[in-house]
Amino acid sequence: MTIAPHGGELKNCLIGEEQRPAFLEKAAELTVIDIDAYTAFDIDGIARGIFSPLTGFLGEEDTTLVLDSMILKSGLPWTIPILFPVDNVLAASIEPGQEVALRDDHGAVIAILTVSEKFTLDKKYLAEKVYGTTEEAHPGVAYTYSTGGTYLAGTLEVASARPVEHQEYNLSPKETRAAFESRGWKRIVAFQTRNPIHRAHEYLTKCALEICDGLLIHPLMGTTKSDDIPGDVRMKCYEVLLEKYYPKDHVMLSIMPVNMRYAGPREAVMHALIRKNYGCTHFIVGRDHAGVGNYYGSYDAHHIFDDIDPVALGITPLFFEHAFFSRRTNDMATQKTCPGTKEEHIFLSGTKVREMLSRGEAPPVEFTRPEVAQILIDWATHS
Repeated sequence: MTIAPHGGELKNCLIGEEQRPAFLEKAAELTVIDIDAYTAFDIDGIARGIFSPLTGFLGEEDTTLVLDSMILKSGLPWTIPILFPVDNVLAASIEPGQEVALRDDHGAVIAILTVSEKFTLDKKYLAEKVYGTTEEAHPGVAYTYSTGGTYLAGTLEVASARPVEHQEYNLSPKETRAAFESRGWKRIVAFQTRNPIHRAHEYLTKCALEICDGLLIHPLMGTTKSDDIPGDVRMKCYEVLLEKYYPKDHVMLSIMPVNMRYAGPREAVMHALIRKNYGCTHFIVGRDHAGVGNYYGSYDAHHIFDDIDPVALGITPLFFEHAFFSRRTNDMATQKTCPGTKEEHIFLSGTKVREMLSRGEAPPVEFTRPEVAQILIDWATHS
C-alpha cells in the first residue's frame, strides 16, 4: 500500500492539451501580470501536486494560521505560506472574482488566476515567522522584502509544467509513485540536497536505505543562491555516484523543481511534506537542514518536528547527526557511533572545499569520491 498524499489526494491544476486553444484565447482578453522565476516555480509546484493539498495561492486566513500555528484551515500541517505578491498599484486595479493571466520569465502565459481575495502583510512579521530573522542578509528575507506589497489569493489553471534542465529526471509525484510501485518498493526514503553528495551524505543515505526498500535522491532544482553550485554540475556528480557507488535496484534519481527558501526548520517540515506527496514514507533530516549562514542551530530542524502532530505529518523523519570520517575506526561515523577526539574526526567546511577546488586541488577521499572531486575541479577552474 502506498502512502497517501498530504490531504488525501494529489491535486492537479494542469489543463489538458485539448483545452489549450481555449485557454490561450481566454488569456488574451485578460489583464496580464508578469511574474519572476520564483513565482513560476511555485505555480508549477501547485499545478503538479507537489504542494498538495494547495490548488492556488494562500489567502489571509490560511497565511496567518501557517505563520502562527503551522497549520492550514483544514488542520493539516503546513509551515511556509505559498504567496503571490504583486505591486500595490497593480493590485489596486484588480478585484476579487477577477481572472488574470500570468506570464512567466520566459515570456509565456502559463496560468490563469481566479482572484479570491487580496490582502497585505507586515513583511517583517512574515520574515520573522518563516525565516526566524528580519535581517536582509538572509536570502529568503531579501527576496521577501524585494517583492510587491499586496498578496493575491486564488485558484489556478495552469497551461503546462515548467520546463527545466534535465527534464528527463523531472518526474511528477504521480510518476514517482508509479515508479516506486513498479519496483515493488513499500518503504521509500527521500534525501533532500542542493549540493553535490559527499561522503557524509552518502553515509546518511546508505544508513537510511538499510531500513527501507528504496532511496530517492531528490535534489532541489528551483531557484537557489547565486553562489550555490549550478544544477548541471550537481547532476553530473549525482549520476557518477549512482553509477559507481549505489545499488541500482534500490536507488532512484529524480529532481524537485521547487525554490530553495533557506528557511531552516520550517523548510525541513515542508520538504518532508513534499516528499510525502511524491510517495516517500521516510525523509532524512540532517544537520542544519535548509540552513544558511548562522541563522539556525545545528539541530533546530530536528526539534521542530516535536511541534508537529506525527499522524497528521504522515511521513517518518529520520534524524541524523553531523557525519565525519574517523581516523580511529577508518570509516564514516557520527558522535553517536564513534569514540575518539575531534582531532581524529575529518570535517571539511564548504568554504575550505571551494578554496581547494579553485586551486585545482582534490579534497581528500575521506571527504568526497574522486570522480565527484574531478567534476567539481573542472567546474571550479573553468567557471
